[in-house]
Amino acid sequence: MSSDPSHSIKSIEIDEDSLAAASRDQEQERQVAIFDLLEGNYFEPAEAGGGPYDIRLSLIENRLAFDIKGPAYERRHLLSLSPFRGVIKDYFLICDSYYSAIRNSTPQQIEALDMGRRGLHNEGSSLLRERLEGKVKTDLDTARRLFTLICALHWRG
Repeated sequence: MSSDPSHSIKSIEIDEDSLAAASRDQEQERQVAIFDLLEGNYFEPAEAGGGPYDIRLSLIENRLAFDIKGPAYERRHLLSLSPFRGVIKDYFLICDSYYSAIRNSTPQQIEALDMGRRGLHNEGSSLLRERLEGKVKTDLDTARRLFTLICALHWRG
């Protein structure tokens, strides 16, 4: 993770109109992702002179809009959500099972579900980094937190 403010996100906003209804668990996960993202991240848009950057995530015509603003830099990247659909769907299914297991399963069952959840989260994060290739460089931790926020645009509580 970068401590260099010229390659970092200083604020992140999720478009309220795009945001799906979320359960208490999902809302908590979203808040933690935002907090962790702002605490430490690496975010370097191509062709930008340096940040830090303000980010806004929204859905526009079934595509993910990444609005990025920094000193002398402003750009919108639209990403197709099609490549993410399968991972997001599977992630939601395992998250539902995980949240349910926390309340009434053994530690071994919870751990197995959490491992599966983390694996899908890593898959979604890697996919996000691939989709941002040539547009924005980021590290895995930053991509993981951004993937959580992208999922927040899809959660149906």
